Amino acid sequence: MNNPNSTWSPERAIEIIAGTPPGGGLDRTARALAAAIESLTLVDVPVNVINIPGDGSRKMWEYVERHAGDAHVLAVSSPNLTTDNLTGQTAFDHGDYTPLAILHTEYIAFVSRADSPLFDGRRFMDQLGKDAGALSIALATSAGNPNHIALARVTKHAGGNARALNVKAFDSARHAVAAVVAGDCDIGAVSAASAVPELTDGALRALAVSAPHRLAPPFAETPTWVELGVDCVIGAWRGINGAHGLTAAQIAFWDPILAAATAAEVWKSAISQHHWSAMHLGCAELAAYLPRERAEMSAMLGELGLLP
Repeated sequence: MNNPNSTWSPERAIEIIAGTPPGGGLDRTARALAAAIESLTLVDVPVNVINIPGDGSRKMWEYVERHAGDAHVLAVSSPNLTTDNLTGQTAFDHGDYTPLAILHTEYIAFVSRADSPLFDGRRFMDQLGKDAGALSIALATSAGNPNHIALARVTKHAGGNARALNVKAFDSARHAVAAVVAGDCDIGAVSAASAVPELTDGALRALAVSAPHRLAPPFAETPTWVELGVDCVIGAWRGINGAHGLTAAQIAFWDPILAAATAAEVWKSAISQHHWSAMHLGCAELAAYLPRERAEMSAMLGELGLLP
């Protein structure tokens, strides 16, 4: 069932590009979206997920840039496009593509090895206050992103120096989790869903989450930073960008289809399974949202000393 209100419709398979390996945060969004589209037969062509990890998900955008005007190529986007640009890691931003929708948001879990002396949020803050640079902290997929901002806020609250943080950025949250389990990093600041397997099998312990309220198991006993007295409610949304130069007809095709996908039962199941929070913004709403977010991110990064 294609969109009857658009003069454009797909002529070949749809590609949903994820800038993380299979199992990574962007990959989970891509696969959930593909499943939702297929569950309602929203398009009459196949929907394929393609993983192009590397360079903090930036290799994915190199691929998208080669498909200007092609509405068959959709990329899973996030605030990292903005923060990477603000911190000088890239020359491009959302405006170099065609932002189509925000699909959901996910909050950040701070985790340590189960045998770590940093076994709760307060002990973690104590160490940050004493010597923020003494800890090695894993996150994905790039420095300056919402995970890093959340970490810096906690550090500042603890009286530590956010500029001194020893941050290691991985191409996937799953790789960041593996580094903590292996003892290569002391703490992980990762999307909550990424740590679930290791929390379930007892390899990791959750210290706190950046959500406004406690998350479902295995995070039911994990406090929020707000509960610990820290002003840190930060999520990382996931959305969809098309390539540069999509036409009004192509945008009009995808706008209602992406909205319908986020109302599908398959999508709602993914929201619950991955500890996501529902957050749908269509193309017009997103166009108004992104400049506001950029200004807020710039102010936060500047306040925390994370701008160049």
